[in-house]
Amino acid sequence: MAEGAADSCYSRHAMADYPLILDQLDRGAPERVVAVGGGCIAQAAVATWPDGFGVFVKRAAQHPEMFVREAEGLEALAQANAIRVPRVLAVSQDSLVLELIQPGARSDRFFEAFGRQFARLHQQRGVVCGFGHDNFIGSTPQMNQPIGSNRGETGEGHGQDWPEFFVQRRLRYQVELAHSNGHGSELQTMLDRAQHTIIDLLGAALEPPSLLHGDLWSGNYLADESGAPCLIDPAVYFGHREADLAMTALFGGFDASFYAAYHEALPLAAGWRARLPIYQLYHLLNHLNLFGSSYYGRCHAILGTVAPK
Repeated sequence: MAEGAADSCYSRHAMADYPLILDQLDRGAPERVVAVGGGCIAQAAVATWPDGFGVFVKRAAQHPEMFVREAEGLEALAQANAIRVPRVLAVSQDSLVLELIQPGARSDRFFEAFGRQFARLHQQRGVVCGFGHDNFIGSTPQMNQPIGSNRGETGEGHGQDWPEFFVQRRLRYQVELAHSNGHGSELQTMLDRAQHTIIDLLGAALEPPSLLHGDLWSGNYLADESGAPCLIDPAVYFGHREADLAMTALFGGFDASFYAAYHEALPLAAGWRARLPIYQLYHLLNHLNLFGSSYYGRCHAILGTVAPK
């Protein structure tokens, strides 16, 4: 989720009220709690104590489950031990406290390391596409219920459920939401016509589902104090790794060395470039629903390439 999400990351003003969740840290009252601009999804602040310890606090979620699900996603990424993520220190329905990671200058080979680490993340495999709970992409609900009768199995799957999962849980949900948001019914009709083509296209490169960040654009990573990559603001689920890479290519912000290192570590199947627009369609539909009709044309154009006349 890109638009407006990090426009004023370092603008500061005094915070009006004290985040009670900080009491769970058992450190006493912080010396300062300073609001920081963190985008359009939640309020953000940095709390610091006299000894220099600090935390990042997110508040005022637009849905009571939003921060709980974000914490689950961060913990899943942390367990993969592939790329740094901020540690979850406390979470409730209305607040999330994270390890404070001070942004640093990127190391000389930042994107090369990032690409290798991202490939390592994608080597964490699941048995079915989806996740243990629905979560959010930006403020939009993201449906993660597995498709079919094999939900709850353990081990490693082969990804046969991916094409239908992506059509039903990603594209179908978003076009129905677009209709309810006043964008008409044509996108629904086009998806109806395109569904079999999309399923065939995505079915040409099945593989076990990977653990995905789910919303990796240039505003959802940073360089930490040592110059190493760090992921933030995930929309985690298990799915095809091409979907993650498609989002990195949608708005820019990733050096060519990122992709070269990724492909060297974990090559993609033939034809992957032809599938990227279908995966990008999910994010463009989400932007349509979050930010309005300026994204309608791109959604219509992509569907038009796969919807029989």
